Amino acid sequence: MTQQPIRFTDGEAYERGMGPWSQLVGEVFLDWLAPQSGLRWIDVGCGNGAFTELAVQRCAPSEMQGIDPSEAQITFARTRPGARGATFRLGDAMALPFDADRFDAAVMALVLFFVPDPAKGVAEMTRVVAPGGTIAAYVWDILGDGSPTSPIQADLLEFGFPPMNPPSVDASRMEVLRALWTDAGLEAVETRAITVHRTFPDFEALWRSATAIPSIGPIVATMAAADVEKLTALVRQRLPADASGHITYPARVNAIKGRVPAAP
Repeated sequence: MTQQPIRFTDGEAYERGMGPWSQLVGEVFLDWLAPQSGLRWIDVGCGNGAFTELAVQRCAPSEMQGIDPSEAQITFARTRPGARGATFRLGDAMALPFDADRFDAAVMALVLFFVPDPAKGVAEMTRVVAPGGTIAAYVWDILGDGSPTSPIQADLLEFGFPPMNPPSVDASRMEVLRALWTDAGLEAVETRAITVHRTFPDFEALWRSATAIPSIGPIVATMAAADVEKLTALVRQRLPADASGHITYPARVNAIKGRVPAAP
């Protein structure tokens, strides 16, 4: 079946589907980065500001810029009370609207595999970060079945729907991430797999969340009612509830960080 590109046009829907997952990972990711307070940050591909808000609250930056190509996502990000002080604007990850050496830290949270040219995206982050600064990212381990959507996409195969992957999905592989950081000339490159678990109060909450994700919702919307019923039965079987009716399952990201070399 022909797939349409994954489009992020609804910040509120993204929040229901992916926002909590992003922040669960973001907590562990920021612990791993262990940044100083008072740094100048740029969140590239900030989306609806889920990670931006977390970084503002956790890291007390002196400046936080959020860049994203989706006007709908930026509009939602500006409503986040916990992201007050952050500046959100439209922008392209492969052509950041800032001068060289502008920031102390550049981050991409669940974004790099959506960048048409990941190497260019990493190069741009490196360009705008001053010597000694940090370049970091995390991406769902899609090819290792680590995405929050992996269980449902596995069941969608039964109906002839192959996984709807982002355009640069190969950038989700740890070895590709390491090569991108190394080729950009970054130093002290480290990688880490991070696994988190999200608990839903019941199946209905899980299903509302899953169908708010752009790689799942549009597909389900095209299915006949009988097929949707069959699909939900398969998902219930794959992700059973506990004695309290709660459903908990894991997701995993591949994370990377590196340092911009000091000026010669």
